[in-house]
Amino acid sequence: MKKIAIFISGRGSNMQAIAEACESGCLQGIAEVVLVFSNVPTAQGLAIAKQKKIPTANLSHKGYSRSEFDEQVLLLLASYSIDWIVLAGYARILSPSVVAAYRQQLINIHPADTQVHQGWGGYEWAYREQLSETKITIHYVTEELDKGAIIAQATVNLEGATSVQEVEKRGLAVEHQFYSKILYQLCLSKK
Repeated sequence: MKKIAIFISGRGSNMQAIAEACESGCLQGIAEVVLVFSNVPTAQGLAIAKQKKIPTANLSHKGYSRSEFDEQVLLLLASYSIDWIVLAGYARILSPSVVAAYRQQLINIHPADTQVHQGWGGYEWAYREQLSETKITIHYVTEELDKGAIIAQATVNLEGATSVQEVEKRGLAVEHQFYSKILYQLCLSKK
């Protein structure tokens, strides 16, 4: 069984979808979420993880340099024998030391085609550009923001979307299914 750590900073909707896929969906018997970590101690997703009896940890990044903070994160992860670190709305760039320690085991989901738009605001960008469709990208995390090799992409139909909220709602509906599906494939391909 593959061990997954999920990093969040907010509501944790993708984390919840992955946890449910591990409990009774496509990841059942293949993977388990062994840790939900947040750099925001008040992140809503931590409460969801606790309700699901998933171990949680949090550490505010405030007052730490990036390298000091990530050194603490690496110490925390060392006791879990993690197969995959899954970024799911984790609003912090990881330092090269974390990327190096988990190269090809660290993935992120991005609400745009990373070849076209990197960084924050993928759904806002799609709405502002009046796109008829956008892509959700799952990629390996590297030292460069949203520049890692693309693992898979899924298309989101935006025809008729009249607000950023509608774009995000459609995008999240795709994300919640897509992330678990790709994790399933990754878990099976990596022995």
